[in-house]
Order: sequence, then structure tokens, then C-alpha cells
Amino acid sequence: MKIAVLGAKIIGSTLARKWARAGHDVMFGVRTVDNPETQALALELGATASAVGDAVAFGEVIVFAIPGQAMSETIQAHAAALKGKIVIDAANRMGGGAMMNSAAEFAAYAPGAQVYRAFNSLGWENFENPVFGDLHADLFYCGPGGAEQAVVEGLIRDVGLRPVRVGDIGQVGLVDTIGSLWFALAFGQGMGRQLAFKVLTRQAQE
Repeated sequence: MKIAVLGAKIIGSTLARKWARAGHDVMFGVRTVDNPETQALALELGATASAVGDAVAFGEVIVFAIPGQAMSETIQAHAAALKGKIVIDAANRMGGGAMMNSAAEFAAYAPGAQVYRAFNSLGWENFENPVFGDLHADLFYCGPGGAEQAVVEGLIRDVGLRPVRVGDIGQVGLVDTIGSLWFALAFGQGMGRQLAFKVLTRQAQE
């Protein structure tokens, strides 16, 4: 799978490491291509770093792991090229109003993209190490069903997480609420960043 990771900071780099190890082709899309840290990261992973437009053209899957305040500009600048792509919105628009996600802007400017909301509700530490004892942490996400869903769930599993779909993109607010719960527990209640969620089920007794 060709994966364009937009952004090479802590979220983007952690996810890219997992996907590169799983055998995917990764390209970073960044504003400053000749940044030494970005180039070193790309070399480490056997990946490449390029301009954002080149990365979007390359990827079958486009992962937005850029600062939330840069989402609007980036979506609008590359909207046409997102047509037919699987898009994963992992960016949280912190302090940017009521909406943490960019689902409405993807719908307005890139309606031909298959948009998923994922990797926004846990800290990066849980992407780096998603295993708690003998349990793999769950990752809640939303987006369309079908073949694209299987691709996204495969990428979630490649990170080491168990995918839990809560519905189509109309459930994006619910996924964001789970992210808000993570922040409330990790920081507001002092439970720390090594915190994740697990859905437990069992068969009903007859």
C-alpha cells in the first residue's frame, strides 16, 4: 500500500514507522523538504520526503497528521488530488472552535475522497506500544463501509491496535468525544498518557 503521511512530527513519524515495518511504501508530505530531521527519518524508514502535493499524488491512502490550524489550507490546496483517495483525518483542531475534526471541509472541498476519522483519540505512546499485558488497545474510528474500510482496519492492525468502527463519517463527533475523554482522564484526572481503551463483550446467558 502506498501511504502518504502529511506531517513528520510525533504522530506522523510513529505511525509511519509501524507501516514501514509492515511493508508499506511511505512518503512524507512536508512543507520543508530539506529539514534534516525529516530527511533522517525518511532515511531510517527507507521512505522519502517530498512536497505535500507530490505526496498526495503518490499515496493511495493520505494520512493528515499535521497541526489542526493547517488543515483548512491544506485541504483546499489539494482538494482535487484527493478524489478517489482514502483519507484518514488524525489531526485535532485544538482551540479552533467547537469542531476538532475537518469532516465538513473534506465534504465541501473533496467530496470524492473516502474520509475516515482515526488515530486522533489516543496519545502517540499508544501507537508506539499498544499492548497492555496480553490485550491490544482498541482504536475507535468512523468512516464508510466497504473495501476502503478493510484497508483502514488493516492499517490500524498494522499499528498493533484493534479497530472498532462506530459508524460512518456521521459519527465523527462520537470519535472526537472519545478523544476528549482520553484528554480528561490522561491530564484532567492525572492518569497519564499511557492510557487506552478496551471494549469487552461476552455472549448473553440463555
